[in-house]
Amino acid sequence: MKSGKAKSKEKTPVILCEEDYNLLKQFAGTKTDDISEMSLAYELNRAVVVDNEALPVGTIRLNSLVSVKEVNSGKVTDFRIVMPIDADIKQKKISILAPLGAALIGFRKGDEVEWKMPAGVKRFTVLNVQA
Repeated sequence: MKSGKAKSKEKTPVILCEEDYNLLKQFAGTKTDDISEMSLAYELNRAVVVDNEALPVGTIRLNSLVSVKEVNSGKVTDFRIVMPIDADIKQKKISILAPLGAALIGFRKGDEVEWKMPAGVKRFTVLNVQA
């Protein structure tokens, strides 16, 4: 389950600008019977899509520089969320299709996000977002 501060996905909607939504939907199947809760397709189906200019400041979107803290370990990680073709772990660029990229898109500074990672379910707090 992906959640915000109130630990409720209904209280912390995923907000995407039209530009990002249109780019991302090509990577995710959107048939509701094939969607697992912790997937990019699920997030796209529940997203509130707004005009590019109406995206709230500090919302994580494609090409955002993001700083997150893993809640249990306290480890802080900084990276940029990019399209798959631009991913390069050495340059701290992770794909939107990577579990952490899919988990964070559409959330904001201060939000808490819970997501299934290869090592199990992890919780992250968004510390900072830069365009």
